[in-house]
Amino acid sequence: MQLKNTAAIVTGGGSGLGAATARMLAKHGAKVALFDRNFAAAQKVAGDIGGVACECDVADEASVKAALAKAASAHGVARILINCAGILGAGRILSREGPMALDYFEQVMRVNVVGTFNLMRLAAQAMSTEAAIGDAKERGVIINTASIAAYEGQIGQAAYAASKGAIVSLTLPAAREFAKFGIRVNAIAPGPVDTPMVAGMPADVRESLEATIPFPSRLIKPEEYADLAEHIITNVAINGEVIRLDAALRMAPK
Repeated sequence: MQLKNTAAIVTGGGSGLGAATARMLAKHGAKVALFDRNFAAAQKVAGDIGGVACECDVADEASVKAALAKAASAHGVARILINCAGILGAGRILSREGPMALDYFEQVMRVNVVGTFNLMRLAAQAMSTEAAIGDAKERGVIINTASIAAYEGQIGQAAYAASKGAIVSLTLPAAREFAKFGIRVNAIAPGPVDTPMVAGMPADVRESLEATIPFPSRLIKPEEYADLAEHIITNVAINGEVIRLDAALRMAPK
């Protein structure tokens, strides 16, 4: 899969991992559509890179179908889908106030799991109708975003860890199913990333966190996620994999 002149979709493209990934794709000549609930943020990034912004609620079928139609009208059917949209979510299952609100857990799962699955199923349907390209007869590549919380979820991360664990478990069966279409499915599981999600973290908390990261002892840069995504896209042998991007961090219980 080559990037130049290839249509690509990035969810959560208005900030953080999504924005960095959209910029990487555009730098290599891809035609990028940015899906985001924050339309203004998506428009800003799209304006910077010559892409198209699409207002989109990833967990809503009608919203995704409308965004896909807009992106396809501008660039053609996307052969690259990178799902970066997500919410962090923090809270104990059982706190002093009582059990976690069920609608809160459902919200985290809806955005992180249902949203990812929704984009994947609809984008893959469109990819599967495209002509196969290259010696490998490839039609597309999908990259989802997991987290190391899927493996070492900390106290207070139950909802988030469960949602990212679902992304990990989704990877291999989806890759096996889509193999007959020539569509690859992989996931990246980053450690703590320097994004707007953690921008409000107090300096002492951030320093304490970075001190637990073996090397390099800092938060992961969004551009490093984007660099890994680029390699996954262009290396046809990478399929059905969840790749940790965490500087050898293994999170403690709290």
